[in-house]
Amino acid sequence: MDKGYIQVYTGNGKGKTTASLGLSLRAVCAGKKVFFGQFVKGMEYSELKAKEYLPNFTLEQFGRNCFICGKPSKADIEAAKTGLKKIEEIVTKGDYDVVVLDEINIAIFYELFTVDEVLKILDKKQEKTEVILTGRYADKRIIERADLVTEMKEIKHYYTEGVPARVGIEN
Repeated sequence: MDKGYIQVYTGNGKGKTTASLGLSLRAVCAGKKVFFGQFVKGMEYSELKAKEYLPNFTLEQFGRNCFICGKPSKADIEAAKTGLKKIEEIVTKGDYDVVVLDEINIAIFYELFTVDEVLKILDKKQEKTEVILTGRYADKRIIERADLVTEMKEIKHYYTEGVPARVGIEN
């Protein structure tokens, strides 16, 4: 890739992380190197095992337990800021072809860091690096900065019928 673009997957529908994992799989299978950073998330998800199966795929979480039903703690904010600093180093160095910032839009929405901090990092990215930002509530400035924006819209979902997250599908 001569030029890497900025992509955003946002909206209230299911599939933002799943889409970015699919893109990551495609990139690794094409011989690309992928860094997948998960903000807010700190729980066990099936995708954490991907690095065991996929060469050139690195996944790291920059969250603790999910606080989405409450307010982020000081420790949540510190974990996110530590992750953002690492992402800045990764994007600036350019050692990865694809960098996924999973749930970064939620991290901005809950004020774990500012949209300005993220935009400054995007400005520093290497020309060849593709960056994907996921999560609901994408800030309008992130949307304006992106080259591609996809909004997942929920039409119908079985969780409204009480079906919990299933391992290998939602977890």
